[in-house]
Amino acid sequence: MSLVGEAGLRQLCQSRQIFRCSHTCLKGLLGQVRSSDRHRIVTAQALQMVTAPSPEAPGQREAAAKKRVVFVVGGPGSGKGTQCDLISRDFSVPFFSAGELIRSLIASGCAEGKQLQDIILQGHIIPSEVTVGLLQKAMAETSSDTVLIDGFPRNTENRTVWQSQVGYDCEMVLLFDCPEEVMLQRLKHRRDGRADDNEDTIRKRVQNFKSQMAPVLDYYQSIGKVTTINTDRPVEDIYSELNSIWRQRFVPTSP
Repeated sequence: MSLVGEAGLRQLCQSRQIFRCSHTCLKGLLGQVRSSDRHRIVTAQALQMVTAPSPEAPGQREAAAKKRVVFVVGGPGSGKGTQCDLISRDFSVPFFSAGELIRSLIASGCAEGKQLQDIILQGHIIPSEVTVGLLQKAMAETSSDTVLIDGFPRNTENRTVWQSQVGYDCEMVLLFDCPEEVMLQRLKHRRDGRADDNEDTIRKRVQNFKSQMAPVLDYYQSIGKVTTINTDRPVEDIYSELNSIWRQRFVPTSP
């Protein structure tokens, strides 16, 4: 995650603006109910946590006004993080990743993260409503009218929940198009790779991305919102094209 994303998450967690529930009390309640009911309770609590208003955050209502949102999608190893970091650096655009917001919160060990971890440990996926809620909170913490969101939406449910919960759609979808073999080699050799970055799991992740994203991309292509960038090139060449696209779409022209 970029420095902007990390700073935003740190501020959210330290200020305790997202969560208002007692993890201890919740665990006591969960011990008295069935597993299926337990999942519904934790999910409901998590959704309440990420959508609850923050009265101690002055100006949050104004900051939560409609943003120009750019979804950045592409297979694992397609270069999304690298290019988003460059755009964030050069244009002062906040860069958020739903997955990293969740992982970092859980890794922090705070009570709020443990509630999300409960959902995962029960074998459930974090509900789209919770993921979108975390992104909404992160966006509300920045005064920028434009934000980058990496790796979202991942499927049709993500997209439809975003539209219903946020109330507006993205401005653009940046699709990083990269051959599977190139992504495979990048992930196998990167220094900060995930523990499961082996050939079998990487190929499964690529196939999951393709199958889940196909209907999402079909939808956005049908309304003319997809901009495709070939990322089977040196980083500098990719960024040169991306920089040009960004200036044309999001940088005001001097009169």
